[in-house]
Amino acid sequence: MNNLLNTINETLLMGPGPSSVAPTVYSSIGKSTIGHLDPKFIEIMDAIKLQLQTLMGTKNELTIPISGTGSAGMETCFVNLIEHGEEVLILSNGVFGGRMIDVCERLGANVDSINQKWGEPITTDMISEKINSKKYDLIAIVHAETSTGVLNPIKELAPLIKESNALFVVDAVTSLGGVEICMDDWGIDALYSGTQKCLSCPPGLSPVSFSERAVNKLMNRKSKVPNWYLDLSMIANYWSGKQRAYHHTAPINMVYALYQALFDIIEEGPKKTFQKHADAHQYLLQKLEELNLELLVEKKYRLPMLNAIKIPAGISDMDVRSSLLNDYNIEIGGGLGNLAGNVWRVGLMGHTARNENIDRLFNALSSIL
Repeated sequence: MNNLLNTINETLLMGPGPSSVAPTVYSSIGKSTIGHLDPKFIEIMDAIKLQLQTLMGTKNELTIPISGTGSAGMETCFVNLIEHGEEVLILSNGVFGGRMIDVCERLGANVDSINQKWGEPITTDMISEKINSKKYDLIAIVHAETSTGVLNPIKELAPLIKESNALFVVDAVTSLGGVEICMDDWGIDALYSGTQKCLSCPPGLSPVSFSERAVNKLMNRKSKVPNWYLDLSMIANYWSGKQRAYHHTAPINMVYALYQALFDIIEEGPKKTFQKHADAHQYLLQKLEELNLELLVEKKYRLPMLNAIKIPAGISDMDVRSSLLNDYNIEIGGGLGNLAGNVWRVGLMGHTARNENIDRLFNALSSIL
């Protein structure tokens, strides 16, 4: 019988995610599976909480990985913090801001949104009047908008949002591990991410952190959290305390992988890891200039880990991406929404963010174009 796994070729993942997985992380997944209440596993769980706190720039006690991809992290934040009829403001400038709106509407919130042109950042001027004219229970934004390659200026926006007294939720799916995040200093109340981007880890877990304010909101809800699987009031009892309360069976070997991925970043030093991503971005820019290719986003707001490249007139998006994948075993992403067919999205995340990978892509594009 033919085993389909034997037909898989190694592909250089240079799209919007998943990214290439580090060899140390691959090795960790193959460690012996133990029980989800085994003392050794609980020791690893506790270590991951500290690792995530370091990388997120927080002391939040409720800092854990959710069993599921980054979308599960998004749902976790909203289902735990929003009740029917509450006022929510979403700051959107891409696909994933739009998904926030969809989730909050499904929860019965009264959702307002500020919708910036795709490829441009959310600015303080855009939000100040809106925030001052209405009281919101929760305000949310995507830090690194993967659909466009924009890095929203969270540090600049945070003081305005803090003055509003709304809970501040940030999507850090693509930014965690790639650029600095200062959750406590920026006044972020809930943050979620994913393992498959800058952490060089396979998809399957979503790191989440709640501030004390967010925990208080959760514990004083008027109604039950409308999702049992993602109810942090129960999950927290599995991730803390001397006597752990079973909620669901954790994905043991994926937890190993996250531990190893975080271990590698902290051992290298987060600042060095951030600089590695910045340097890879600059090297890519040099190579793109040689091909007369340009980025979509203004320099100040470019996301180093995800680069939206304008497709030249007369060039077929699908033909180029198909050739890269089929002839060179390189995967890049296409545009989404109104950017479909207009940009390529090239990811430089985690283990992918290396000059030899950029050279390989450059050589392939040189031949194709």
